[in-house]
Order: sequence, then structure tokens, then C-alpha cells
Amino acid sequence: MDIKTATALRRLRLVSAPEAVSFLILLVCSVLKRTTDFNAVPVMGAVHGVLFVLYVIFWADAWNRTKWPLKTGLLYFVLSVLPTGGFFAERRLKRAAEDEIIAARARKEGVVNA
Repeated sequence: MDIKTATALRRLRLVSAPEAVSFLILLVCSVLKRTTDFNAVPVMGAVHGVLFVLYVIFWADAWNRTKWPLKTGLLYFVLSVLPTGGFFAERRLKRAAEDEIIAARARKEGVVNA
């Protein structure tokens, strides 16, 4: 894996969890807006909007660089629109990065011919 691909995946992974947290906070703020006088929806909506746009940009870049199959690319996009999907995306991306590091070390040491 080249450095630009690894960087694209890292950016996607790093924005996944904050995007999921902002989505959950926005949902809580939405409920509070309707049940109390507290209204943080405009602020949290803007924060979540920025994080979601960053996620989509980083997703498109990662998909373009990694040449994921359609199923994998769409999975990561669908995870971005689910309230806790960003956590699952982050976990899958972290696991894939760790697997890539292990495979690279094995190739370097001559353990495998992959």
C-alpha cells in the first residue's frame, strides 16, 4: 500500500468516530429542543454537517485510492448515515490497517510471498 492510500484511509478512520459522536449528540439535542427550552440544534447541526461532509470527501478519496469493490465502498457510505455507524467504520478500518502492517512485516521478513 502506498503512502497516499494509507493516508486516505487514516483520514477516513480519524473522522469516523467524531462524525458518529456528533450525530448522536445532534439526536439528543433534537429531543431536548422538543422537550425543554434548550436549543443547541443549530450549533450541533453545523458541527455534524461539517464532519459529515469531511467523512464523505475522505470516503470518496479512500474508495478511489483503494479500489474497493462496490459492496465495500457502499458499506462505508451507509455506515456514515447510521447513528452509530461511524464507530463500526472506524473499527473496520483500524483492523484493516493493522492487518496490512502485519502483512507488510511478513513480506519484509520473507515469511510469506504475498
